[in-house]
Amino acid sequence: MIELNGIDKTYERSEGAPVQALAGIDLSIQSGEFVSVVGASGSGKSTLMNIMGLLDQPTKGSYRFDQREIGQFTVDELAQIRNERIGFVFQSFHLLARTSALENVELPLIYSSRREFRSLAEKALKAVGLEDRSNHFPSELSGGQQQRVAIARALVNEPDILFADEPTGNLDSQSGGEIIEIFKELNEQGKTVILVTHDEGLAQNATRIVRLSDGRIVEDRAVEGDR
Repeated sequence: MIELNGIDKTYERSEGAPVQALAGIDLSIQSGEFVSVVGASGSGKSTLMNIMGLLDQPTKGSYRFDQREIGQFTVDELAQIRNERIGFVFQSFHLLARTSALENVELPLIYSSRREFRSLAEKALKAVGLEDRSNHFPSELSGGQQQRVAIARALVNEPDILFADEPTGNLDSQSGGEIIEIFKELNEQGKTVILVTHDEGLAQNATRIVRLSDGRIVEDRAVEGDR
């Protein structure tokens, strides 16, 4: 599903030398995998996620998404793929404060060709165990519940891939554990899950760990034993 070859990413600065965030990344991810991209702050893991998630473009190298070079996609096609085939979950929940959980989940559907907004949003909330909180506002939900709403929003278009960037960073350990269990269940149902984290313990919940350091892959291994 994802094939990166020789990916570099360099950021130009108005003052000082350019910053190379990624250097020579070769990485393939198959449909249905659960991969943790792990590394310290500044290792390049969020930059890698942004490129794989079509939020950013590499400076150099080849990226084939579903066997097609991303350079062949138009801007509109890339936006459509992000909307319909990719879901994003971030450390900050990014929920609209004056909008109910159900309405927050419905938002991505506005930009899709789907019309059954209510039923799809209800289905997504049920998938994360929040069907009884659909009319609550974010201020009426715990941090863990808000992140579940964010996951439901990422799921509502029934994407092939879920990207999660430090999804438990703002949560206590119990809530964080519950969120990871949701990702594991989604992976068991066939979703491709790519988890970006600096937390070594969290990374072990995946079936594969890709470790970055200074913009390079220094380890790529399967996780042994039960997750």
